[in-house]
Amino acid sequence: MSATSGKVLLAAPRGYCAGVDRAVVTVEKALDVHGAPVYVRKQIVHNKHVVETLEKRGAIFVEELSEVPEGSLVVFSAHGVSPAVHKEAEERKLKTIDATCPLVTKVHHEAKRFAADGYKIFFIGHEGHEEVEGTMGEAPENMVLVDGIDQVEALEIKEGEKVAWLSQTTLSVDETLETVHALKKKLPILMDPPSDDICYATQNRQAAVKNIAAQVDVLIVVGSSNSSNSVRLVEVGLESGAKKSFRVDSFTELKHEWFDGAKTVGLTSGASVPEELVNGVLNWLAENGYADVEEVETIEEHLTFALPPEIRKDMKAAGKI
Repeated sequence: MSATSGKVLLAAPRGYCAGVDRAVVTVEKALDVHGAPVYVRKQIVHNKHVVETLEKRGAIFVEELSEVPEGSLVVFSAHGVSPAVHKEAEERKLKTIDATCPLVTKVHHEAKRFAADGYKIFFIGHEGHEEVEGTMGEAPENMVLVDGIDQVEALEIKEGEKVAWLSQTTLSVDETLETVHALKKKLPILMDPPSDDICYATQNRQAAVKNIAAQVDVLIVVGSSNSSNSVRLVEVGLESGAKKSFRVDSFTELKHEWFDGAKTVGLTSGASVPEELVNGVLNWLAENGYADVEEVETIEEHLTFALPPEIRKDMKAAGKI
């Protein structure tokens, strides 16, 4: 590394969104009220550090409900689950707390409404993502996954068939709009969702990256590899003018050669990333010649979500609120 007096442009907003904060606090409160173990289906949010921290407190993360002892407490992750999962939980007599992000729940409701009205729904999302599986499970007979613009041309509809589109909440705004444009070109009768599906936090974090990208030699995105919105931030940075862009889980993954000749470093984090991981990167950068930090705020965020009613009821019964 050749820089000795470099600068950091710190994007804002970054890190935890309201849905992630709600989900993580839900597991913490469940552990406070019920004690360990508390089972969680899938990762509560897509961040390795958060999962490991909750595991140390007594959370047990499982892939499927069949791994949860009958009658136990299980929390559903922020990404949402299908009706089939709710039914399985009921059959296994599991006590459930649904920490699905309210913005994901909104898309579930949209899918059910469109399906009830007889629409074929083209769902824009990434195959295998938990949010996609949960949402498409609401109306599997009516929904077709569109995983990128390349799949649009092969789509078919019957004559007179009503069609609509929905999307995963954590996608790239620009990429999603490109796919929607292609869908509408092919299917002019395509119905829009009643409101934008891309979550406010995803949009805001992408806007914040676009605001600094052209000014930085290297952009660092803190976030885990299975975090869709973190991976998108790397792509958005490159598309918006950053010369190089890298994703790391923490400062331990930073490589000195990434910063050779770099005068300005951009830094942001995905919506499931605690601020302590960003601070770790800032400390590493300061130790390596990038001590001048300027926070660049693109938009203020004030949204918060109430905790799930199940955990609020448990907390009240336990005298915790």
